[in-house]
Amino acid sequence: MSGWHEVKVPFHIVKARRERLAAMIAQYGYMPVSELCRRLEVSEATARRDLVALAEEKKIKRTYGGAVSEFENRYPSFGERRDVSRRAKSQIAAAAVASLSSGLTLFLDAGTTVYAIAEAFRTRPVTPMTVVTSNLPVGEMLAAIPGVSVFLLAGQLLARQSTLLGEAAVKSLEFWRFDVAFLSAEGMDSSGIWNSQTAIVEQQKVVVNRSSRAVFCLDSSKLNRQAPDILLPWRRVEMLLTDTPLQKLVAAGITIDPKQYWNAQGGQPGSPSPVFEESGSTDHSVLPVELL
Repeated sequence: MSGWHEVKVPFHIVKARRERLAAMIAQYGYMPVSELCRRLEVSEATARRDLVALAEEKKIKRTYGGAVSEFENRYPSFGERRDVSRRAKSQIAAAAVASLSSGLTLFLDAGTTVYAIAEAFRTRPVTPMTVVTSNLPVGEMLAAIPGVSVFLLAGQLLARQSTLLGEAAVKSLEFWRFDVAFLSAEGMDSSGIWNSQTAIVEQQKVVVNRSSRAVFCLDSSKLNRQAPDILLPWRRVEMLLTDTPLQKLVAAGITIDPKQYWNAQGGQPGSPSPVFEESGSTDHSVLPVELL
């Protein structure tokens, strides 16, 4: 008599697979079940059993269709970070808004420095303007301004960070071309610009590639700080908007061309602050959800 019998996988193999799964989620911050199945070469049922086991061990947090790492709980919340270096963020924000012309399509990143840019824009709006963002508080704030059209990326909402992230968010970026992107990060040193999660870094790299101008906004508290993931080396950074004097950047071993440097208090060395104008390359053929 013959029949089908389930093959019992030894526990040490299951344990090793789950440890690999937890490491992947910790690295990427968020991963959908479909991607976990592809990378681990397991069925959806197996992946879900592993996720349940890891969630019970408090190594991950289950989400609809996937999982996020404990980064969401360990990392300071959006509200906790908003008042840190507030004066420097306000200087960066004022310089960013002063550079804008009407008719642009902007990308506004996650993070509290970019939130400060949105606050400055609300006080001194430039319209008409199209804003695409992964930053939920920014979207809610700017959608109330007449003449500003706000679009949110798709993706998983990380509640404590107030940001949209993941595979769906990256795919929704493919519908856009940006005149200017204002981006944030967690640190900068001689190696380049750093951020806190692989998933965030991958999303930001897509934004950079789809932007006519990409501006990284980092205050002086980020100098000589690293984070888990390198975002870009300095040779690939188009522009840094900061309150940090150029001499301090050089003293920290940062090799940056004066054309890449934008001082929030006084423009670029030997030249006025940039003025961003519409590039005419924005593609609105298919659009994500608009906030009305």
